[in-house]
Amino acid sequence: MSEKTIFEQIRDHEIPATFEYEDDQVIAFRDAHPAAPVHVLIVPRHAYPTLEDIPADDPIQLHLLQVARQLAHRLGIEKNYRLTMNVGRQVQEVHHVHLHLLGGWSQPRHAGKMAAA
Repeated sequence: MSEKTIFEQIRDHEIPATFEYEDDQVIAFRDAHPAAPVHVLIVPRHAYPTLEDIPADDPIQLHLLQVARQLAHRLGIEKNYRLTMNVGRQVQEVHHVHLHLLGGWSQPRHAGKMAAA
C-alpha cells in the first residue's frame, strides 16, 4: 500500500488543519501557505490523483463547485473570489485533486496578476 498524501492525512485528522467544511464527499480547510487573505482547499475524500482520473460522469466535480460557492458566501467573499485547480503530475504539488478557493483582497485583482496556486 502506498503512503497517504498530506490531504489524506488531513482528512483522517492525523495532521491538524483549520477545517471550514466537511461532508461525506469532501473536506475543506485553510491552506497552510495562503496566497490570498482567504485561501481554502476543497478536497474530495476519495484520493483521485488528478482531475483526469475522475470519471466524467462522477458528481464529485459538481459537488466541488457547489461547496466552493457555499464557502465563498459563508466566508463573505462571494462577490470577488477565484477558483483554481492544477491538473497533472508536473504542476500539482500534491497528487490528490483539490480546488483552491481564493479571495478577500482589499484591492481589485486582475487575471494578469494571478498569484501562484
